[in-house]
Amino acid sequence: RIQILFEMSKKKGLSVEEKRKRMLEVFHEKKDVFQLKELEKICPKEKGITPMSVKDILQSLVDDNLVCAEKIGTSNYFWSFPSHVMINKRRRLEEVENELQSLKKRKLSDEKAIASAKETREETEERKTLLENVKIKQAMLDTVAAEVIKYKKCDPTLLDKKRKEIEECKEAINRWTDNIYSVQSWCKNKFNIDVRDMCKNFGIPEDIDYI
Repeated sequence: RIQILFEMSKKKGLSVEEKRKRMLEVFHEKKDVFQLKELEKICPKEKGITPMSVKDILQSLVDDNLVCAEKIGTSNYFWSFPSHVMINKRRRLEEVENELQSLKKRKLSDEKAIASAKETREETEERKTLLENVKIKQAMLDTVAAEVIKYKKCDPTLLDKKRKEIEECKEAINRWTDNIYSVQSWCKNKFNIDVRDMCKNFGIPEDIDYI
């Protein structure tokens, strides 16, 4: 069943982001160092990434500091470990949060200057410039704030929590699947009921399986 889904995904084609995700999985699952030619063999076979796109996807991961690259002699080697990705995300989150705090301070300073200028009620060029600066900095502030939210979604603690929730869901599904198998087996042995007929009558997919 998994193989069928895998083949379907290959036929439909993968998005660039999905290819990047799957290539990172290769590094993180195998925890090894690779050359490009090795990835061009592994990624199509195990992750459904087309051979022609492996090089470009790899370079995009290197450009985003998600994969490390080193030239030794005449060969290029690539590697990435889960801890490396988390460290980069934490570093970027810190940079963005620092930038956000800096923009907040500058915005507050401009607002105070505008408040002071309003007291004179004079429409000066300086006042117009300050108002424009506040608008620009507000737009920048909104952009950085949105980026902070995006990176916080990648927080390791939240990711671990999500993984645990997924594992708990998998365990529950597999437990119920096991219960269904037990009932099917008992009915078949006790009452000689055909499993396919039972699935049909109770709306149970015939290809039900563990995940």
